[in-house]
Amino acid sequence: MKAIWNGQVIAESENTVVVEGNHYFPLASVKPEYLSGSATHSVCPWKGTASYYTLSVDGKSNPDAVWYYPEPKDAAKQIKDHVAFWKGVEVRA
Repeated sequence: MKAIWNGQVIAESENTVVVEGNHYFPLASVKPEYLSGSATHSVCPWKGTASYYTLSVDGKSNPDAVWYYPEPKDAAKQIKDHVAFWKGVEVRA
């Protein structure tokens, strides 16, 4: 699977975890130069508290387009150290 935004491959992995239709990529498969921290958080009742990254590629920014669960609840432990994408990020095989 690949995650692509603004013409760049952000992440690529053969070992994504699919939860609720979203591919979670291992953090090690993500190119860190495209990520910057965000103060945004949200809460999922069964996965826990999500944190976000902003994507920055070739001068364009996509705030909070990447999310992850730093300390997922037991029901979602398979997505520990994984990230997922939205907000126009194309995820495809």
